[in-house]
Amino acid sequence: MTKYLPTFIVLLSLSTASIAQPPSGEAVQEGAQIYMQRCAQCHGKDLTGGNTQSMVDGVWQFGSGGGSLTRNIKFGISSVGMPDYQDVLSDRQIRSVIAFINDAQDRAGVERPPIPEKLLTRHYDVGVEQWISEGLEIPWSIVFTDDNTALITERPGRLRVVTGGQLHPDPIEGTPAAVAQNQGGYMDIALDPNYQENGWVYLSYADSLDGSDDRDTKTMTRVVRGKIRDHKWVDQEDVFKAPDFSYSETRHHYGCRLAFDHDGHLLIAVGDRGVGEQAQDPRRPNGKIHRIWPDGSIPEDNPYADGSEGMKSVFTYGNRNPQGLAVHPETGIIWETEHGPMGGDEVNIIKKGANYGWPKTTYGIDYNGTIISEDLTLPGTEQPVLYWVPSIAVCGTRFCTGDEFPRWQNNLLVGGLGHEELRRLVLSDNGVIHQELILKNAGRVRDVQCDPSGAVYVLLNKPDVVLKLTNQGRAIRQ
Repeated sequence: MTKYLPTFIVLLSLSTASIAQPPSGEAVQEGAQIYMQRCAQCHGKDLTGGNTQSMVDGVWQFGSGGGSLTRNIKFGISSVGMPDYQDVLSDRQIRSVIAFINDAQDRAGVERPPIPEKLLTRHYDVGVEQWISEGLEIPWSIVFTDDNTALITERPGRLRVVTGGQLHPDPIEGTPAAVAQNQGGYMDIALDPNYQENGWVYLSYADSLDGSDDRDTKTMTRVVRGKIRDHKWVDQEDVFKAPDFSYSETRHHYGCRLAFDHDGHLLIAVGDRGVGEQAQDPRRPNGKIHRIWPDGSIPEDNPYADGSEGMKSVFTYGNRNPQGLAVHPETGIIWETEHGPMGGDEVNIIKKGANYGWPKTTYGIDYNGTIISEDLTLPGTEQPVLYWVPSIAVCGTRFCTGDEFPRWQNNLLVGGLGHEELRRLVLSDNGVIHQELILKNAGRVRDVQCDPSGAVYVLLNKPDVVLKLTNQGRAIRQ
C-alpha cells in the first residue's frame, strides 16, 4: 500500500500458512485482493513485513480499532510516509481491507503481547509491577493521600481506595451520582493543598441537569469537594457548577483535570463539549480553564472577575478538550495537554487571560478529512509548546517527583490513549527539548502519578489495570 501503513499495523503473530488460507466472506475476499494489489509490496504478501513493519506481530502502532484504521488509511500519516487513499479507495473498500486483516488475526487466534516486566529506557532499567491487576472498571485518575493509601476514580461513577497495594472491594459510599455515558462519568480527583489538616478531596464528574441519567438528559462538568470518613463520602460542597444554560445533550469533551497552583488556586480544565466555537466565548464555561479558590469563590485578579465580559471563573479560553494539567514543582508554571481533532494534540503553557486558538487555529483536521481552519497561527492566540501529528490522544500528565528516578526529576510524563503510550518530556526554558517513549502498547494510558517516594503509577484502560514503575538500576544508553 505504501512504504508505511500506520494504523494498519495490526501486528499479529500470524504464520504464513494461516495467511494463505482463503479468506471467507465477500468483503474479506475483496479486501484480500486490494491488499495484494496495494499493500503487499511493503507489508509482505503474508503480512509479515518487508520494506516496513510487519502487520502480524500483535502490536498496534498508531491506534487500534476500526475508526483509527479507517482514518489512517483514508487520510494517511505523512510523518511516516503513509499517503492518503481517500481518492483511491472508497469507504467500502477500506472496510473490506480491514475485514481481511481482522479475519487473518481471528483465524490465527492472536492475542496482544503481555505487559512487559521491564522497560529499557535512556537512564534506567524500569521494573513493571501490575500493582492492581483486577477489580477496576475504566480507572480514570489516581492520587496518593499518604505513603500507603491511594484514591482511584472509575469512570462508571465509583471512588475506590487502595491500601498497602490492596484494592478495597467496596467503593466509597455516598459519592455523587454521575452520568456515566460515552466519555462522561467520574473523572479527576485531587487533594486540597492542606489535605492533612482539612481532609478535603476534590472530584470532577459529568453532572445531570435534571438529576437523571436518561440518554436525552443534559450534562456538564461539575466539581465538588467532600471528606472521606469511615469509608463514606461526607460533608460535600459544590465548588464549580456551570450555569444551567451551558448543559448539553452531548456526551463528550468534558475535560476534566484538576490542579492546584502554588498560590492555592484550584484550576479546572473543561472541554468544549463538542461545540468548538463556544470555546472562544468567555461567557460560556466550555472550552476553558477556570481558576477559583478551593471553596469556589473567585480570585479578584481573574481576567473576568467582575463578570462584565466573561464568566468570573474563566482563566483561559480557546481550549478544545484538556485532559492533562500539571503545575511545575519548582517554577509554578502551569502545563496543560489537550486533545486536538485528527492531529494537533497540544502541550501548552497556561497564561492568565490567554486564547489558545481553538477552533480558529489548529494543527489538526476534522475527522471527516475537512479543513477546520486554514490558520495555524493568528495574532492574539497562543502557540503550543509542542504538538503531535498524528494525535496520540493525550490524557493525564504529571511532573516526575520524588527520589525513585533522580534523572527524571521535573520531567513531564504524558499519557496517550489512542497510541497507548507513556512519554517523558524533558523541559528547558519553557520548551520541550527531548521526548522519550517509556511505555508502548500496554493499554490506553489514562493517568500517571507519582507516589511520595517517586515511584510512577500508570492507569490503563483496556486492560483496566494500574502499573507501578520502579528504578531497577542505572542504564545510560546512547
